[in-house]
Amino acid sequence: MKILLVDNEKAVRETLAKMVHNWSKDVHQVEEATGVKDGIEKITQFRPDIVLLDVEMDDGTGFDLLQQIPQPGFQLIFTTAHNEYAIQAFRYSAIDYLLKPVDPAELRQALERAITNINQQSMQQQMTILLQQIGGKTDTEKQIVLKDVDKTYFIKIRDILFCEAEGSYTKFYLSNAEPIFVSRNLRSYEEILAPAGFIRTHHSCLVNPTKIKIYDRKTDSGTLILEGGHSVPVSQRKKDFVIQFLENR
Repeated sequence: MKILLVDNEKAVRETLAKMVHNWSKDVHQVEEATGVKDGIEKITQFRPDIVLLDVEMDDGTGFDLLQQIPQPGFQLIFTTAHNEYAIQAFRYSAIDYLLKPVDPAELRQALERAITNINQQSMQQQMTILLQQIGGKTDTEKQIVLKDVDKTYFIKIRDILFCEAEGSYTKFYLSNAEPIFVSRNLRSYEEILAPAGFIRTHHSCLVNPTKIKIYDRKTDSGTLILEGGHSVPVSQRKKDFVIQFLENR
């Protein structure tokens, strides 16, 4: 196993290297790079299996580095100080990230996920979606990465009808495909999709408002009818918000 640590701070690289060695004695090589230029050279020469990549460095960003790696042959884990814009992009692309100072237990979990995914071929597409998000793609052009037990899906935001909570899982209903069941809760996807206009109509439902065709008032709080005939409940607590939203859109 070959792991590359890319960070402009020597103390951070040294701490990460110690954590990696403590995590597994099977790690054969750990190399370090100080920035974008050095990182690209090390990736080319060292050919790492996993890259831990800082977001902000002296000669550019981790995103600048990725734009110069057209065919990544490694799993990627970002390390970053709290940067909400970058974190939002990571969530869209389902690329792992760790907040600084890095917690050893979180690092171990991220490395184990990376090893599990090491033979998958989805990282290049995930990076493309990440860079599109960072580059300011319009909401209708954006994609989100969803993963179930067996597969990784690349879904256009505009194709999502609604998301439904099922315990700690979320079920995505799509306009052009079978539903996808994902092992993350609805709240986490609300944080990702709210900036794209999605609205919470019920504690168990997050809806793409562009797919709403009818607001049916037959029940006390009402029901939304979406494209394809899907019915989505409106809670009593959300009723006024939903009505005002629909009247003003």
